[in-house]
Amino acid sequence: MLKCLPEAALLRGRPLLSKEEFMKLRTIPYALACSIIMFACKKKDDPAPVTPEGGLQLANAQLNGTITPDHYVNVPVRPTFRLAFTTALTQSSVKPNILFSETGGPPLDYNISFEKNDSIAVIQPVAPLKYLTKYTLRVFPDIQSKIEKKKLSTNLTYNLLTTIDSSRKFAQISDEDLLTLIQRQHFKYFWDFGHPVSGLARERNTSGDLVTSGGSGFGIMAIITGIHRQFITREEGLARLQKIVGFLKTKAERFHGAFPHWLDGNTGEAIPFSAKDNGADLVETSYLMQGLLTARQYFDRADAAEITLRNDINTLWNEVEWSWFRKNNENVLYWHWSPNFTWDINMQIKGWNEALITYALAASSTTYTIPKEVYDNGWASNGNMRNGQTYYGIQLPLGPAYGGPLFFAHYSFLGINPKDLTDPYANYWDQNKNHSLINYNYCVSNVRNYFGYSDSCWGLTASDDINGYRVHGPSSDNGVISPTAALSSFPYTPTESMKALKFFYYVLGDKIFKEYGFVDAFSLHHAWFANSFLAIDQGPIIIMIENHRSGLLWQLFMSCPEVKAGMRKLGFQSPNL
Repeated sequence: MLKCLPEAALLRGRPLLSKEEFMKLRTIPYALACSIIMFACKKKDDPAPVTPEGGLQLANAQLNGTITPDHYVNVPVRPTFRLAFTTALTQSSVKPNILFSETGGPPLDYNISFEKNDSIAVIQPVAPLKYLTKYTLRVFPDIQSKIEKKKLSTNLTYNLLTTIDSSRKFAQISDEDLLTLIQRQHFKYFWDFGHPVSGLARERNTSGDLVTSGGSGFGIMAIITGIHRQFITREEGLARLQKIVGFLKTKAERFHGAFPHWLDGNTGEAIPFSAKDNGADLVETSYLMQGLLTARQYFDRADAAEITLRNDINTLWNEVEWSWFRKNNENVLYWHWSPNFTWDINMQIKGWNEALITYALAASSTTYTIPKEVYDNGWASNGNMRNGQTYYGIQLPLGPAYGGPLFFAHYSFLGINPKDLTDPYANYWDQNKNHSLINYNYCVSNVRNYFGYSDSCWGLTASDDINGYRVHGPSSDNGVISPTAALSSFPYTPTESMKALKFFYYVLGDKIFKEYGFVDAFSLHHAWFANSFLAIDQGPIIIMIENHRSGLLWQLFMSCPEVKAGMRKLGFQSPNL
């Protein structure tokens, strides 16, 4: 794993690097990666490098007339760099000892001139720099004073991140047309990229035959949205659902009726998610059932094909042994069970997180239901999931400090309508709206000074990251924005989400809007852009935008008679119940 270290840490404990050593070091991936991101971690109050008394010294460095530390952000693409020394320089010694390059790239051609009796070296790149790109200006110690012939005795390094190209990358269209375009592009992930045999959703764009049960539940809801928006016909959508449901019923491995997190899209065999997670995943199963029940309500016609589809969905739904996952009849549900390791993972499903839907469906089952005390004692921990604190003047009813990652407000609420939904613990519209606004205000306040954070660039949730995969939130923020966070919050923060959407599409669209919609994550601060797409992030975007526009998926899921009865049993109240 790469470490983000300031330049000083790279040099600490070893001799200073010569120019030749540095040129070799640039070819080493670890060192190169550190140099790419080190400026972000360097303290602003680090002192500028100094030389021993009597040597040639740098008085100050200016970028476009401003004296700053040794790292710069938002740099114009035509910068002027002035290095002011304490005495006149030997001109011929300067250019061979200044290396200006794109970080990790070859040297750039630049012009150099001198001012103030040759004591100031003025550096200007010949060609404009690239937008949103990192550069390094390195000064080596063989620069020499004109009279005393003294030299610098240390390297000097300046790290630059150029400004954003604010030009519009796509023609402007109406807000409604923009929402439709975004939904259509994200729909393609599930339609064009669905597994050819099973029809299920691949975990990510590089997953091959590995498909995801929970992400496929999101994909089913995306397909229903695609029919509604006329991206495909009802007949095309029905055929895809028949393929999916037929595969789930006849080929996919199940464990006490529950599906594994991952399956082989050809054979239906479980693929281990982790060492002991090779069996049932009850939370992923609940996301899949959320999608299937929504499809059951949508395909409501009396013809034979739709009747058969509904019956097959009911078979899958009724065979999930929700109550068995109480493990010896405890008053809590357990997340995993393995045929090899039984309950070894031992993870209880407790709130507040993304799994409210699991308890709602367990209570709604007519074959393997759970009583209310499992919800109260297990999920709600008898009220211990309450928060009640205020952040940015906004009270958060439930969950961790600052709300945690935003997928808590999305996954369960793709189908559960939080509008006017209450129980003894919270008003769920207030919970999700306030959580989203706290996440938004955290990014706008930008307490960690990440370049690019603004009221147009916000949203922290679990996603791909510079170093793998990370759950991003206010308490675990490392400068990475996940488009699904703001865009899946459209029902809660329509104004703030639309502003983010326009920035993501019109300004950053050339970098982050691709064949399956927005890439999974990006960081302006680190000038990093993912090339990945994930089912669990693409799906909520199209679904929650539709819930914002028409409430379609909320209406369908909440029309299930079992869901109405089950949620009422748990103490929920809503006009939709």
